[in-house]
This record gives sequence, C-alpha cells and structure tokens, in this order.
Amino acid sequence: MLLCRNPLFSLGQTVATPNALDLLAQHNISCFSLLARHQSGDWGNVPAEDALSNQEAIERGYRIMSVYPLETRNVWIITEADRSVTTVLLPEEY
Repeated sequence: MLLCRNPLFSLGQTVATPNALDLLAQHNISCFSLLARHQSGDWGNVPAEDALSNQEAIERGYRIMSVYPLETRNVWIITEADRSVTTVLLPEEY
C-alpha cells in the first residue's frame, strides 16, 4: 500500500505500463515515490497553468496529471476524474 503523509486525493487502483516501469528501474526510481509525490501535490515538471488546473481538479473532481523528467524522457502520472484509477505511463503510451 502506498503511504502519503498528506494525500490530497485518492489514487484509486494504481496501474503502470511495462515500459514506464522499465524506465523507472533503469533510473533506480521507485514508482511508489512518484505516486506519493503526485498524491501530495508535487506535480513535477508541469507548466504553471497546469499546476493551477491540477489544484482546481482536486477541488472539482477533474483529471490530475503530473510529469516527472528522467534525463531525456518523461514519466506521466494521470489520475482519472472519478478517482477510480491512477496510471503511470510514458507520453507516447497515452
């Protein structure tokens, strides 16, 4: 189970694509650490307007997206509007 000290929203079921997990393993980064960042409001490398949209999404129940850069590639985390599922994936898998 993922533990986040100050969770801002529910992740629902968490899933990850094999490619995203492989990339994280190559960089020795835990998927759980990124999920905890996402759930606590650390959106990674998103533009300011997307960060504001995420804050509004928490309050209004919209989709939430974080972007975490790993050298030359990004990992995305998306929590669906109904909070039923959170997906860790690569941008090209969207």
